[in-house]
Amino acid sequence: MVKESMLQQLFHAWERRLASVTTDRVLRPFEWGLEWIGQNGYRPAPGGSEGPDVAPPEVLEEWVSHVMADTEAFFTPPPTDEYELIAPSRDGDQILTFPSAFTTPQAENNTVYCRYVPAPRATRRRHRAAVLVLPQWNAGPGGHVGLCRLLAWSGLSALRLSLPYHDRRMPPELHRADYIVSANVARTVQVCRQAVLDARRAIAWLAAEGYDRIGILGTSLGSCLALLTAAHEPLIRAEALNHISPHFADVVWRGVSTQHVRDGLDGHIELDLLRTLWKPISPRWYLERLRDRQTLLVYARYDLTFPVDLSEDLVREFRERAIPHEVAVLPCGHYSTGKTPFKFVDGWVLTRFLKRALEGSA
Repeated sequence: MVKESMLQQLFHAWERRLASVTTDRVLRPFEWGLEWIGQNGYRPAPGGSEGPDVAPPEVLEEWVSHVMADTEAFFTPPPTDEYELIAPSRDGDQILTFPSAFTTPQAENNTVYCRYVPAPRATRRRHRAAVLVLPQWNAGPGGHVGLCRLLAWSGLSALRLSLPYHDRRMPPELHRADYIVSANVARTVQVCRQAVLDARRAIAWLAAEGYDRIGILGTSLGSCLALLTAAHEPLIRAEALNHISPHFADVVWRGVSTQHVRDGLDGHIELDLLRTLWKPISPRWYLERLRDRQTLLVYARYDLTFPVDLSEDLVREFRERAIPHEVAVLPCGHYSTGKTPFKFVDGWVLTRFLKRALEGSA
């Protein structure tokens, strides 16, 4: 017990140091973001509680109720054939681009970029298995590329998707991907929805390329988005969720990485209401849709970004509902997952599960 307590203190101190390395976080003002609920024509039916005398929370609650009544419509993109695969670069990877199904005011964000790392040709023909990879919030262009190469080396082609407002999709006024997680309530929902729509279009491309066993891997924010995608995309057979929570709002409210977002929310909204308004992007509400998928739940024992009790709550939900799943607990924290030797342990756990789940379903 004493040893465990000392390990916890050491890892928590390390996690706080790693979190403090980032010095360009911006405290942005609180906004309800009502202008975002009409984006792409998706808003409550006429005759609802919308009007000049109706408080913004009531408008958003009605909108969320409307969304949750048919999440299939909310998270299903129209098909597209506007895919472009750019010739291999010096490192052998290709870039896939296509238009996002969700149009935002920032033009840069409306084109999706994916890095395609195919498995060796002979393996690809034999197994026809691929994984869509969704990195963490604020991942740089090289984030998770090493993991993609590990997947490809193991026989699984990998397609790494740049999330909205990341990499080339970031408009000039941003230094970080603030618009996907922020104190703007409705925008956060809609941009996370955009990520799911983009992911489903990427999966449609993989299927058109002949991959008939498709998995998805997400880390941190990407883990949440991967679960939402798997819950609505029938082509996905397996999901590897790396750092987990049942509620989107609780991670933002309590995590060390989102303290600046919490500061923007403070004094304007309570956690219970935020949890309600962010219900469309919270894994808790989609678990029953995962019964026919293979799921790996990974969390870190000393995590301060995705608090451990939240991760354990999600595992408990899977267990009590008897939804098929596997669990892996990393002996580190959130940021330290990306450090040696823990990144190798994590990569091995994720790759081993996906290889078994996808190749074993042939």
